[in-house]
Amino acid sequence: MAGIRWIDTDLVFASEIGTPLDGANVRRAFRRIAAAAGLPAEVWTPREQRHSFVLLLSDDGVPIEQISRLVGHNGTSVTELVYRKQIRPVLDDGATAMDRIFPAAGT
Repeated sequence: MAGIRWIDTDLVFASEIGTPLDGANVRRAFRRIAAAAGLPAEVWTPREQRHSFVLLLSDDGVPIEQISRLVGHNGTSVTELVYRKQIRPVLDDGATAMDRIFPAAGT
């Protein structure tokens, strides 16, 4: 569609004329898509989508090593510290440990 304006940079994801994508353009396009879907564009950002992706995979039990590879991290430390915000497993593990330490009376 760009015709003679197209610049072949051999990119998988490119601008409408083939040039590298700029972060601001990606966010602007994402806001348009979110708004068209009826989502609050100020809340549903590409960054939030990435965090949600990691959270959903983590909550489903996908190993952190696999999640790290999927989001392009070299190791698991960034994935663990920045993206993986899961409180439920921590609470569950803590409650299970407390049940072992202080078993219910009569059991």
